[in-house]
Amino acid sequence: MALRPRAKRVDDVERQLKDLMIRGLAGDAAAHAQMLHALAGRLRGYFGRRLGTQAVDVEDLVQETLIAVHRKGHTFDPRAPFTPWAYAIARHKLVDHFRKVGSRREAPLEAAEALWSTDDPAEQTARGDVARLLSALPERQRRLIQDVKLTGLSIEEASRASGLSVANVKVTLHRAMKALARRVRDANG
Repeated sequence: MALRPRAKRVDDVERQLKDLMIRGLAGDAAAHAQMLHALAGRLRGYFGRRLGTQAVDVEDLVQETLIAVHRKGHTFDPRAPFTPWAYAIARHKLVDHFRKVGSRREAPLEAAEALWSTDDPAEQTARGDVARLLSALPERQRRLIQDVKLTGLSIEEASRASGLSVANVKVTLHRAMKALARRVRDANG
């Protein structure tokens, strides 16, 4: 059996979770429970990759995030992608966890879409920091970062929107992420 390309699997997961969320918001309790269960598996991987030796806290963060997704469900815009919205909540919980345990770890920029979804003052400050970082990039790189990493477009969608080939989008995104990582590293000494 041939494996589907990763972008296709990601699109399928987005579609499935978003559909379940929308049905849950419309009152379908079974769809809501199914969405929370599916999201829990994704969140375990997300937190597990970021906590490393603090893996005992993964399940607590998963549960806190699921509760927040349930409570903040009314803020989800059905016209927007679901996964950036959900991971924004997860990143917020992760940052809170790092503050609580006194860790100086940073959530990677790849999860920057989280900065656009809350009204928390710390998030607003971080949003400004990311905006300043992005403003230093050339227009093409900035647009692709915004489209793919922040808005949640697939590589193929960004390719169509920008008029660039899929390969060119991937290369440009890679270079943009390296440039951002270098700027953050330089700024943090």
